[in-house]
Amino acid sequence: MKKLIIFIFILIFSSSAYANKNKRTWDYPLLEYSGWVIKGSENHYKFQSNLKEDKDVFKEFKNNKNTGIISYLLFENDKIVIDVSDIPKKVSSGHTILDGLLPSHSMGKSLVSYVTGHAICEGYIDSVNKKLNDWPLIKDTLYEDAVLLDLLNMRGGDQKWVGERRNEGKSDNRIKGEKKEENVNVIGLERVMNKYLRGTKKSKLIYNYSALTTNVIMNYVKHKAGADWDKLLHKVFNEHVKVKNSVQFQRSKKYFKEDFVSARYSFYANRYDFLRIAKTMMEDWHNDTCAGKYLKTIYENRIQKKDNIKHTTDVGLYTKSYGGQIHFDIFGIKKERKILGLSGFAGQQILIDLDNKRIIVVSSLYRNYNWKKIVYEKIKNFN
Repeated sequence: MKKLIIFIFILIFSSSAYANKNKRTWDYPLLEYSGWVIKGSENHYKFQSNLKEDKDVFKEFKNNKNTGIISYLLFENDKIVIDVSDIPKKVSSGHTILDGLLPSHSMGKSLVSYVTGHAICEGYIDSVNKKLNDWPLIKDTLYEDAVLLDLLNMRGGDQKWVGERRNEGKSDNRIKGEKKEENVNVIGLERVMNKYLRGTKKSKLIYNYSALTTNVIMNYVKHKAGADWDKLLHKVFNEHVKVKNSVQFQRSKKYFKEDFVSARYSFYANRYDFLRIAKTMMEDWHNDTCAGKYLKTIYENRIQKKDNIKHTTDVGLYTKSYGGQIHFDIFGIKKERKILGLSGFAGQQILIDLDNKRIIVVSSLYRNYNWKKIVYEKIKNFN
């Protein structure tokens, strides 16, 4: 019945302007892949506003059937100063946006890193220099003795098998197979390790943006937290961030005879809760909390992205370096400016200007809005 409902939704929305096959967004159906739900806090942060109209942002929303933008928030001086949204009740991927929940896509990779930092702070993991050789699931694979920091920096030595290096920039989630490629976000780690990677050896440690690398990190944290996994997520998002609404990470499919349930980085949250998360990360940095020290550690250990594309449509494509699943050092902005860049498929963006305490959060159905005008220049030209 569930699959029939999903199929009907797809048919209904395939003729919609939002369902342009060349532009539409998608994600793994929220209900089918529902994983770990973290409830909102009664003590959530209450935003204040000092709103202004912005002609550039207004222009993108006026034509959002073509630009794809559905939410834009700009936060500065402890207030929301731009707040525009036009969120459809349904999207072309065939699932309902429940209670305003929006997908992170690969911005969730950065949130996995943030959870990892908290796991270190809570003592589940020793440090970013920990080797993953105490996890039976990845024994006799290229990840067996990987160092956590290398994986956080997308240096897993896995480029022969998966990631953008292996797939020539076309996909970060397809893994090499004898007959066909499979999506590592869907099939889960136990199947990936047993079917594809048992007996493999790591290659040279180079930057290789990969969905699998993130999911290895996430599930190592889940493994180390053990029975406290839900408690850890609650600690991060309910107690520390204090989200207002429920948020959740998805899981991958569990196949017959598999014991391990894989978490995956796809994260859902209300638009204001994405801002609450970004604001908390910024405060961690400035208040030098344990999580803030973690963020500074991954910043100090960031690596150059040798294969960077100088193309102004996305912070993930217009940055020089990468560290801890976060993009750093935006082209055209002075190197001393510390800006965290979170980037996701179809134009999801969070930029946190740590120096000027300014945050931009964008959600979109497809990446066709003027990123340079309403994101890049708003950060670059701060005064």
